[in-house]
Amino acid sequence: MNILWFKRLAAALAFAAVALTASAQKYSDGVVDKTIAVVGNEMIMISDLEEEVAMMKAYGMMSDKKGRCEILEEMMSSKLFLMQARIDSLAVNNDMVEGELSNRLDMLKTNLGGEEEVVKQFGKPIYKLRQEWREAIEDQTLTQQMQQEIASKIPELTPYDVQQYIDRTDPADLPMVPIKYQLSQICIYPDREAANLAVKERLLAIRERIINGEKFSTLARLYSQDPGSSRKGGELGMASKSIFWPAFSDAAMSLKPGVVSQVVETPDGFHIIEVIEKKGDMFNARHILLKPEYSSEDREKGFHVLDSLRTELANDAVTFELAARFYSEDPATRTNGGQMADPNTGSSYYEIDQLKPQDYAAIKNLKEGEISEPFESLDNEGRDGNLVYKIIKVDKIIPAHPASFSNDYTLLLQQAKQELQMKAIDDFIDSKIKDTYIVIDPIFGDCDFERPGWSEKIRK
Repeated sequence: MNILWFKRLAAALAFAAVALTASAQKYSDGVVDKTIAVVGNEMIMISDLEEEVAMMKAYGMMSDKKGRCEILEEMMSSKLFLMQARIDSLAVNNDMVEGELSNRLDMLKTNLGGEEEVVKQFGKPIYKLRQEWREAIEDQTLTQQMQQEIASKIPELTPYDVQQYIDRTDPADLPMVPIKYQLSQICIYPDREAANLAVKERLLAIRERIINGEKFSTLARLYSQDPGSSRKGGELGMASKSIFWPAFSDAAMSLKPGVVSQVVETPDGFHIIEVIEKKGDMFNARHILLKPEYSSEDREKGFHVLDSLRTELANDAVTFELAARFYSEDPATRTNGGQMADPNTGSSYYEIDQLKPQDYAAIKNLKEGEISEPFESLDNEGRDGNLVYKIIKVDKIIPAHPASFSNDYTLLLQQAKQELQMKAIDDFIDSKIKDTYIVIDPIFGDCDFERPGWSEKIRK
């Protein structure tokens, strides 16, 4: 993930040439700051680079010399796009900037453990970081808009253009299309109302034990079904409220430290919560998560319904589509006659890694038109999904094959367009490097830049 965080310093071109040799100023803990690159009328300070390195460290990414060279090259390339965006008078979407700023601060506070740790990591108060990062995100937004402008100028491709792309591409470099399945399903849920009631009663009993003196952390280790926190006594660590389900964060933020919540329902299951500490919009809490559990009787009942339907389908007494409309309890597929669609892409074709393991295990040996035996699977609710019983019909199988004009035109059209878009962006950067006033500090003289043009701009 490339995330460029850099501040803009307005400077005239005449001053820029002097800036590389200007007397140094202090920027953090006595470290000397200076300009390390001038791109047109934009400067990049060593503090800008080190802030980006600090950001990468906060995300658990690299920080060695080679990495600094790569970051600097990305920053200089972005300056080229930024300059052109300003020339073209592109506008900043302020709502998008504020939203991105809040998301990034929340993520950093969560990753580092609170505002104090963010301040310690970057050596500046939050208000100062917000100010600098707002400018950085504005610049990044303009940079991305400029890249999109360049890419959008690629003319619409014709089938002839796609064929030309295929002809000039080594067959080994053409995409390999994996096996794909088109599937339909009929889903039956167990008695969720009874299971939900039972799990709430269990949690209320655990809550009563805590109120009567037993330790929340001990009971979390014994009973919580959240593997990430149960071994830590249910403790989640200081984190922004925005990363939790709204019902969970709302309940936690309303609690006083040491008070145990009533039962809280989220898509993950049912919780009781004890807040340890609150700071602004962050909190550290313990929780115990329990999920509804179902009996063998629930399974037998669901499987019996599905077995009966499967028999009716085998005897052609009813079509799968009609049976799904009448009997399936999955609202997302029932109205489509059971036809499944990838929730991420909307496509009705699934690759193997897009299927749930349980679903693939049930259909991997089936031929087109065949229907699976009843099996247990999970729906798409929450982080882990809810238990569901289902049968799946294999509507169509497209075997794995090299992409071809006749069968995979849309995929090849996208590949050909992306190639031209990348070339347009590369040509823009190379052209601007050649024509723009650029000076790079000699301390980066041994950098192996991806674009040779940068090395010609290193000050002798």
